[in-house]
Amino acid sequence: MEKKVEGIYDGFKELGTGKMMVLGLQHVFAMFGATVLVPIICGMSISVTLFCAGIATIWFFFITKRKVPVFLGSSFAFIGAILGAAGTLGMPYATGGIVSAGLTYVVFALLFAIFGAKRIMKLFPPVVTGPIIMLIGLGLSYFAFNQASNNWWLAILTIIIVIAVNIWGKGMVKILPVLIGIFGSYIVASIVTAFGPAWIDFSGLKISSFADVISVPPFFLPKFDFGTMLTFIVVAVAALVEHIGDICAIGATCGKNFIADPGLTRTLLGDGIGTSIAGMLGGPANTTYSENTGVVALTRVYDPKVMFIAACIAIILSFVSIFEAFVNTIPAAIIGGISIVLYGMISATGVRTVVESKVDFKNMRNVLVAALILVTGLGIQTSSAMGSNSAELVWGVVKVGTLSFSGLATAAIVGIVVNAILPGKDYEFDDQV
Repeated sequence: MEKKVEGIYDGFKELGTGKMMVLGLQHVFAMFGATVLVPIICGMSISVTLFCAGIATIWFFFITKRKVPVFLGSSFAFIGAILGAAGTLGMPYATGGIVSAGLTYVVFALLFAIFGAKRIMKLFPPVVTGPIIMLIGLGLSYFAFNQASNNWWLAILTIIIVIAVNIWGKGMVKILPVLIGIFGSYIVASIVTAFGPAWIDFSGLKISSFADVISVPPFFLPKFDFGTMLTFIVVAVAALVEHIGDICAIGATCGKNFIADPGLTRTLLGDGIGTSIAGMLGGPANTTYSENTGVVALTRVYDPKVMFIAACIAIILSFVSIFEAFVNTIPAAIIGGISIVLYGMISATGVRTVVESKVDFKNMRNVLVAALILVTGLGIQTSSAMGSNSAELVWGVVKVGTLSFSGLATAAIVGIVVNAILPGKDYEFDDQV
């Protein structure tokens, strides 16, 4: 059932074009750090990644009837598969696997269309989706604190600015806490660098040729190998659960039932075809981005047109080499401070989902389902992060043969299976909006 959640603004009529552009830029900065980290780890092009994220988000915007405020950025779930395929066969075969992963989403979208969301969503009651939403934020908290630990003074300053703007800010200022937090802390870090210790490294901003300012992203076509495609298809099935959790999260944030309207068929088509397009151009797989959901929760601006603007900005910036160089000068501690707030907002949304759905935690079956989801996800995350410095393990995965599953995907699968097996299910999906 749709719940009314008050938003501050809703579109161009109230804010105007200029302010909407600034809001779109804020979302670009929110997603940038995580989006570019995937190509950095996997050895892919950052500019191609930005271009693909923009194109995928625009496609998602239209296929979901311009109703869902989601940004599609590069997915961490496929890091292990990309590294494995690129290391053995080459990157074109890895992107071929990404194309097949996207098509897997399309197949599931058709299944949802045939059988209906009401039947399938019985597998995803609030006792499952609530803890999954919590885990989306909690599972990422390690990386936020890891980044913040580079300079706690700067990270804390960023958090203070974000909180101050969100609570005491007025008008347009109040809905730009992320952007103001980043640039406010960046200015302070620049002043400190000028008169004391180097908090910012400006060496990467040197311009020696026109290509250092503007250049065309290095696109390339995929190649296909059946074994590699199969690996990506299996990972896509696991990542599908994350997609549903993210759609539930943004729906809970906006107070709308996006599972019912525009429906999972459309959101899966948006995510799947967007991912396949990325694979065709040489980019990583996409996913609905939690960072941007956190911004939506923080600013309470729910208009999907903001994401469309962000996507257009991302496409333009994919041709601007100097922008990438500038973003790389932003200290990790600033991104860490911002992330602490955003990931916390997502986890709080999961708590709200459980509370508003009146999940009965006096019932031990519900306690067990929620407990296994949270402990499995966080356990994989923390044990992997503490146990190794390899790319696959730092991002928290379970390896089964050549396959890698993120902690979130594994926890979601555990929760779905346990909830389906244990007696006492009383959840009925409400498809009325």
